[in-house]
Amino acid sequence: MKPTLVILAAGMGSRYGGIKQMDSFGPSGETIIDYSIYDAIRCGFGKIVFIIRRDFADVFRDTFEKKLRGKVQTQYVMQEMDAYTGGFTPAAERTKPWGTAHAVLCSRDVVQEPFAVINADDFYGKDAFEKAAAFLQKDVSPRLWSIIGYQLSKTLSENGTVSRGVCQADAQHHLIGIVERVKIYPEEGRIVYEESGVKTALPPDTPVSMNFWCFHPEAYDYIDGLFKKFLADKGDNPKAEFFIPIVGDAFIKDGKGAIRVIETSAQWFGVTYKEDAPEVKASIQALIAAGVYPETLWS
Repeated sequence: MKPTLVILAAGMGSRYGGIKQMDSFGPSGETIIDYSIYDAIRCGFGKIVFIIRRDFADVFRDTFEKKLRGKVQTQYVMQEMDAYTGGFTPAAERTKPWGTAHAVLCSRDVVQEPFAVINADDFYGKDAFEKAAAFLQKDVSPRLWSIIGYQLSKTLSENGTVSRGVCQADAQHHLIGIVERVKIYPEEGRIVYEESGVKTALPPDTPVSMNFWCFHPEAYDYIDGLFKKFLADKGDNPKAEFFIPIVGDAFIKDGKGAIRVIETSAQWFGVTYKEDAPEVKASIQALIAAGVYPETLWS
């Protein structure tokens, strides 16, 4: 059974400005999502599930169906605030859904096979998809999930600081925890993060999470149960969010299983800031020149 790729594309893109998931970065108008899908298909994924917002659903669907029809199975899921809440009434001030783990839960009815989850606005690279596909086809189980770990030095922006989830793993490469480090940037030949005004160096090859996860379909039951608990504990907070790392952390601490950290050598590209766009375009063009991608993905 071929694995499924779930793409989280419902984000607002507040720092970037606008719906960055739809911007063109390739020479033939390709979005970053196009490159992820292209890599996923050639690495063995059989279905793409987009998690989107209703306010841009028609434009989004029209854009991708023209490219992907006949190449891969596609489905579109709306992340609605009331989805899988069991009738819970949120605070009146709440204006958006519940975060990335809730977005994953919204895909439950259309995914029955092992699946990976990625962000729409991150360029992950072929090596990451190859390793994810291999894990999902051979090793994933109800008690073994995985996360793709990127080398910190390959995930920075030249246009500002970044926040990264630093992966802590044991000798068996099983995740112990993810520590969120904010305000990470290069300085004088090293990489540092700031916390309470104190700078601390991090090794360049430190594995960090870029929200590329691999799950067994039985994970949906666990995520659903955690989400109900989250709503009971924090649902009245209009800014509370149910993130995937919360699920991963609970999975480990509850003794439900292990999460393998699969390290990749791939170069990550992202558009955290609007100023990142020209660099991303140049990086993609360099990969095309090197023969990694064709000039036009969907000829």
